[in-house]
Amino acid sequence: MTTKTQKRTDYLSWDEYFMGVALLSAQRSKDPNTQVGACVANKDNKIVGVGYNGFPWGCSDDRLPWAREGSYLDTKYPYVCHAELNAVLNSTAHNLKDCRIYVGLFPCNECTKVIIQSGIEEIIYLSDKYQDTDSVKASKRMLDESKTGYRQFVSKGKEVIIKLFVEE
Repeated sequence: MTTKTQKRTDYLSWDEYFMGVALLSAQRSKDPNTQVGACVANKDNKIVGVGYNGFPWGCSDDRLPWAREGSYLDTKYPYVCHAELNAVLNSTAHNLKDCRIYVGLFPCNECTKVIIQSGIEEIIYLSDKYQDTDSVKASKRMLDESKTGYRQFVSKGKEVIIKLFVEE
């Protein structure tokens, strides 16, 4: 039997850890098309907020629409709270100044307003697939104006598998 006497070298970086928490949080979303999660971490690398996209508390996931197309009131858009908003609202900290938010998808302009107003200093995002939309263009304009940082998460190709059972 080999005993291990040195620390592991393949542990997660802080960015990998917090992005992993954001992506795991996204798995709580009931949205059939887009699952987004967010994780807010403070300067001491402590998680102070998590969220995912879904309907507000008390609003039925079965009665409100999940459609992406159709009449506005028959789509999910007027009802869904985005992951970033929920992460800020769910925060355990009274002040998010100097915090970072990790999110699977670059924030829309409405979430960007919340991020800026909350004092979060940096956005780390995985995907920017809507970069050509007016919403994301407005987000980047506000972020640049407010000097709020943003950068894309750079993966080292690491895969994390979480088993929610005990192997016997």
